[in-house]
Amino acid sequence: MKVGGRVRVPGDKSITHRALLLGAMARGSSHIGGALTSLDARSSARVLRALGAEISPLRAGEVVTVRGAGRLRRPQRTLDCGNSGTTTRLLLGLLSGHRFPATLTGDASLRRRPMRRVTVPLTEMGARFEEPAGDGLPLTIRGGPLRALRYAMPVSSAQIKSALLLAGVAGGVEVELREPTGRSRDHTERMLRHLGFDVVEREGWIGFRPGGRIAPFDLQVPGDPSSAVFLVAAALLAEAGELRIAGVGVNPTRTGFLDVLERMGGGIAVEDPVTHFGEPVADLLVRPATLRATEVAAGEIPGLIDEIPMLAALASRAEGTTVFRQVGELRVKESDRLGLVAANLRAVGATAEVSGDDLFVTGGEAPPRGRVRTAADHRLAMAFAVLGTLPGARVRVDDMVCAAVSFPDFPSALRAIGRRAA
Repeated sequence: MKVGGRVRVPGDKSITHRALLLGAMARGSSHIGGALTSLDARSSARVLRALGAEISPLRAGEVVTVRGAGRLRRPQRTLDCGNSGTTTRLLLGLLSGHRFPATLTGDASLRRRPMRRVTVPLTEMGARFEEPAGDGLPLTIRGGPLRALRYAMPVSSAQIKSALLLAGVAGGVEVELREPTGRSRDHTERMLRHLGFDVVEREGWIGFRPGGRIAPFDLQVPGDPSSAVFLVAAALLAEAGELRIAGVGVNPTRTGFLDVLERMGGGIAVEDPVTHFGEPVADLLVRPATLRATEVAAGEIPGLIDEIPMLAALASRAEGTTVFRQVGELRVKESDRLGLVAANLRAVGATAEVSGDDLFVTGGEAPPRGRVRTAADHRLAMAFAVLGTLPGARVRVDDMVCAAVSFPDFPSALRAIGRRAA
């Protein structure tokens, strides 16, 4: 495939979730441009409407208006979070500071995902939980007055960190957190600072101090780097051309994949940087490249956890063996993402194995051919669809519909970058 043109990717999923949640907590109308309109984002909007916020429909190209009342209201029904772990865990943080019960559930995949990593520290703050299904959904939270928290997190996770910070916002209490390795995405910290809250980092600890209320805001959501990576990869694997991906968020806690790709020989130019709402934004300029293997250290993983499926697929086309260290967290994503990445790479003819929590992928030149099982995991579907653009490839992905969780119309976007080069 040849690539070309100037394209945009959907709005950042992490920022869209957080903007909707904070807008629902503001007293008045907030406006969110460029919001992601995917199934996960709609899950956040749906549950927030059930909690009393007025949110206009999430439609591509339209500004979303969120009218909040300063607090959430008791829901009249169970809150269905769909497939969205971010919706669920961050919402548990906000609900912890509200004096009413609420029951959360989700689809079959979400009901299997662990929640105690959030409910345990929230219990320390004073929230109460009923977990009839064990470590997962459905569960009922009963919020109320909270206490301050000083907590060393067992894993580096933006969802855990954000849930606890949002509990501090809703409950008006201090929160101090430490992540064990690396640094997970910091969108919540940046947004809270921009809204006037005291969030500081000192000696490895993140400290939140309450004060004031969330004022209504206007925000333009940048393109999602975790969606951009799939078009970046397609351009790197292309036979010729040049692709510009405009207006992508380049927050340094989200762009670890660019550092890995540079080591692999696929340097991407970052051009025309600007800053909005505390977030850096830029264009990515990508050209085809010959890739070589690298080692991705454990400390890098929190900054590129969502990009590993695509990086692993690219590693299957690189010279040598690429190693991803300590990626066990992938086992508790939308699927057993670690096992499925390795199994699907083998299914299309590549060499890949898991040893403990490490993933090893050896590159090859034969066209990828085989059937891919996604288990409804959007990032697996898109990563292997990109491999299917290689000359001679015959990759059959069992479920491309699931890509809509984060990248609506992804198959069309992938075809379009080839048409623009014609």
